Amino acid sequence: MNTLEQPRPPFPPFDTDAASQKVRMAEDAWNTRDPHRVSLAYTPDSVWRNRSEFLAGREAIVQFLTRKWNKELDYRLIKELWACQGSRIAVRFAYEWHDDSGNWFRSYGNENWEFDERGFMRRRIASINDLPISEKDRKYHWPIGRRPDGHPGLSELGL
Repeated sequence: MNTLEQPRPPFPPFDTDAASQKVRMAEDAWNTRDPHRVSLAYTPDSVWRNRSEFLAGREAIVQFLTRKWNKELDYRLIKELWACQGSRIAVRFAYEWHDDSGNWFRSYGNENWEFDERGFMRRRIASINDLPISEKDRKYHWPIGRRPDGHPGLSELGL
């Protein structure tokens, strides 16, 4: 790792408040849909499983996210803390998007994260399922970017 990189607090071991903060920071970054910005939260040799795809390293993460957001248009994401212990955080999430034909989806999933002592994620394991929805069934209507503070989270939306 480049030792000139600034640490990314909060740091493990995580309590509920620190883990919740880390989850919201990740949600905010992913909602930018900026692959380079998102990749900086991970160690340079971070290892991922996303669905059935296996990745290693920031460049692979950037390439993956670029492909993802070229396919998943008008992407909006909500993450919620499920559990935390030590350097690990479990998250559940749902995001809405449409394809280039205008077909809408809500993708549901769970992630397991592991962090190094400087607050960088070194492992991400994600399981995700896609549910076709009609445009009228969308629940995420904020402008592209960060979810507004007053917008309901997953539990409040019944997801």
